[in-house]
Amino acid sequence: MYKWWKYSFQDAMTPTMEQMIMFHDHAMMIIIMITTMVGYLLMLMMKNKLVNHMLLENQMVEMIWTLSPTIMLVFIALPSLRILYLMEESMNPVITVKAIGHQWYWSYEYSDLKNIEFDSYMVKTKMLKMNEFRLFETDNRLIIPFKMNLRMLTSSMNVIHSWTIPSSGIKIDASPGRINQGSMFISRPGIFYGQCSEICGANHSFMPITMESINIKTFINWMKTM
Repeated sequence: MYKWWKYSFQDAMTPTMEQMIMFHDHAMMIIIMITTMVGYLLMLMMKNKLVNHMLLENQMVEMIWTLSPTIMLVFIALPSLRILYLMEESMNPVITVKAIGHQWYWSYEYSDLKNIEFDSYMVKTKMLKMNEFRLFETDNRLIIPFKMNLRMLTSSMNVIHSWTIPSSGIKIDASPGRINQGSMFISRPGIFYGQCSEICGANHSFMPITMESINIKTFINWMKTM
């Protein structure tokens, strides 16, 4: 659910994004503890003069404030590296979709399926329905099945774009003359929104991404109508 007053992440739709949100909370707890400790010590220093020479020149104290940050960095680095490897893990995709960036709209090709290609333009404000989002809705949604391994290929016909859906935890640059790839595993049905996150020109903010995940039976019926 998307609400304008939310300050946190969007609800995750992939296991990778769930792990990224958990890592964010984990790192924030460590940062809060460090900030609280440093703030407390600064308050003590402002209120009291340090005259204890054992505190200022003690080898044990120096060892503690040298090792403590190292241990904290290890607790941050290990889960971060784990998520990076999970994001880059290769898999056997069931469906491959290619997104091509244009000025300023997206076009999609289902590489594993013949003759399924379409352009996706932003819907103008005056043509929106009551349940659609301004500057996010497109005339043709990217339709994919959930609980299936998906490979996403990106490229561009002109300038550098970036195919991004925040709730999926995926962001792939679309560069001219180059094909980049990413993987997704959608865990639930729904409609998810994203935008080009690379400043690509005058209408950069008017090339949104609308992706709808459906069950495999509905997806097969959709393919037959294309």
